[in-house]
Amino acid sequence: MSVPKKKKTSSKTKKGRSHQASKPIKLIKCPKCSKPTRPHRVCPACGSYQGREIIKPKVKKKPQK
Repeated sequence: MSVPKKKKTSSKTKKGRSHQASKPIKLIKCPKCSKPTRPHRVCPACGSYQGREIIKPKVKKKPQK
């Protein structure tokens, strides 16, 4: 197994890890309900994807007094 001749500097190490930084989540506006959703996924608010209803949206029930 080969061994490196010299120690890798801290700046080279950090530059090598530059692609591992977390990126911000990109959001789009749902065409049906106008709420922000992630692209290529079912809208959690209305349950639609590409103009079709895929899942029924969850309706929050109010607690009875």
